[in-house]
Amino acid sequence: MNVQVQPKEQAFEQPANMIEQVAQLAQKDLAPLVHDIDLKGHYPEDFMRALGTAGAYSAHAPMTGTGDFDIESSVRAMSAVSEHCLSTGFCVWCQDALGWYIANSENDTLKSTIGAKLLTGEALGGTGLSNPMKTLFGIEKLKLKAERVPGGFSVTGMLPWVSNLGDDHYFGIVFSLPGETDRMVMAVADCAAEGVKIVANDEFVALDGTRTFAIQFRKAFIPDEHVLADPIDSYIPKIRAGFILLQAGMAFGLIKNCIDLMEQAGNSLSHVNCHLPDQPADFRAQLAAMEEEVYNLCKTPFDPSKDYFIRVIKARLAAGDASVAAAHNAMLHCGARGYVKRGAAQRRLREAYFVAIVTPATKQLRKMLADLGEA
Repeated sequence: MNVQVQPKEQAFEQPANMIEQVAQLAQKDLAPLVHDIDLKGHYPEDFMRALGTAGAYSAHAPMTGTGDFDIESSVRAMSAVSEHCLSTGFCVWCQDALGWYIANSENDTLKSTIGAKLLTGEALGGTGLSNPMKTLFGIEKLKLKAERVPGGFSVTGMLPWVSNLGDDHYFGIVFSLPGETDRMVMAVADCAAEGVKIVANDEFVALDGTRTFAIQFRKAFIPDEHVLADPIDSYIPKIRAGFILLQAGMAFGLIKNCIDLMEQAGNSLSHVNCHLPDQPADFRAQLAAMEEEVYNLCKTPFDPSKDYFIRVIKARLAAGDASVAAAHNAMLHCGARGYVKRGAAQRRLREAYFVAIVTPATKQLRKMLADLGEA
């Protein structure tokens, strides 16, 4: 694959051009694959790598000191992908999240090696933070433990859900050290490393094309050069808002397509669909308000204030609720034609529930708000 072009600079200088290029790429190369992705679990690896060449992974994750953390442009690019396929939009978020981790670390080696390859699509990867994010908010216990060894850490345990993986992919992990229960370390793991094993999971009702697996660690060696933060105490607050805000791209794209489906159904069914209480115009207005709030929040992703983080949580919660509502109504507007096996409406409904259950899920977001006194 040709990776000589440096899309990062293009994305920063001309984000509108990058977003348009991603939209065209999604229409041309992704749209024809959606049924194979949904029904056969196809993973669109070539498309994922092509997105890197287009600059889709670059705007929010500068790997040098010369760029801005332009989360909005990355959200818009993800939205353009998610208009066609949420499964692939989720893979884009996984890729974006891993780049976000590395760009916000103080590890220059990671930035110049794996980080640089993530931006171009030469390297692909996932987040691995579902369990740690739940651990930090008192929902689960941390599943990975490690001991210090010369040159790094030896990690043991299992992560049940990690997505956007392959034999040559990477993902983020957090582990604790025995006897140091308050000390957690975050690092980047290599799927090809000795002691790291990919294990097949159950089939899902949607998003089977995301290469989501369980990962076993059996004394897997994590070199110091792959450490993102040790300890994670000041690092997690730095990355958490961006981690959450980036997910809006999945919701926005799906909602846009659901609005389109409702409007298309209205071409022949407006005489009866007009009696449904929720109309495309209602969701268009709701989407515009959500986009305005998210893009305002994207301007200050490192704001440490409690009030800012509460706004981030509420924006993410609204995106999940609106995704399910929009897909539900797309199904009602389309009627039986949306209920067939290859119907777009039923596929979007199944996908929409993922926006509401992916970490941080609706119930976790509500717990987070309650913990912050916003119940």
